[in-house]
Amino acid sequence: MKLVSIKETNNFSKKISNILKKGDIIFLYGEIGVGKTTFVRFLINNLQEASGVKKSEVLSPTFNIVYDYDVKKVKILHYDLYRLKNYNDILELGMFETSENHIKIVEWPELIKFKPKDRIDIKFKYAKNGDSRKVEIFGLGKYKYYKLNEI
Repeated sequence: MKLVSIKETNNFSKKISNILKKGDIIFLYGEIGVGKTTFVRFLINNLQEASGVKKSEVLSPTFNIVYDYDVKKVKILHYDLYRLKNYNDILELGMFETSENHIKIVEWPELIKFKPKDRIDIKFKYAKNGDSRKVEIFGLGKYKYYKLNEI
């Protein structure tokens, strides 16, 4: 898939938001500035709008590591692991201890040694011209039968 504008990124996030449920986990991969946080901002705001919840200002959690957002009975946890140095730092977060009433979105998940088997991986890459992005989506575990690349 190719995203050539902010509007297309928002439309893509709406499609993903329509399939998300409590307990879901999304891992986001890609270089700095490729659009991961922009995608997350749209995703969270689309979920809030669909639930009748006031839209939040969605910030990059680079310095705080995690921000949480309430969407009715679901809490969205947005992690950015960029500043973490090793797997022990991730263990201290306890990010996989709770999941039933949460949707977890993780930027920079490369340090996670034991990744949950049920998750959606989204990889953002700069296109050759630099003005657009290539996006690849992989469903793993219970998501492998989703037709994610048709989104």
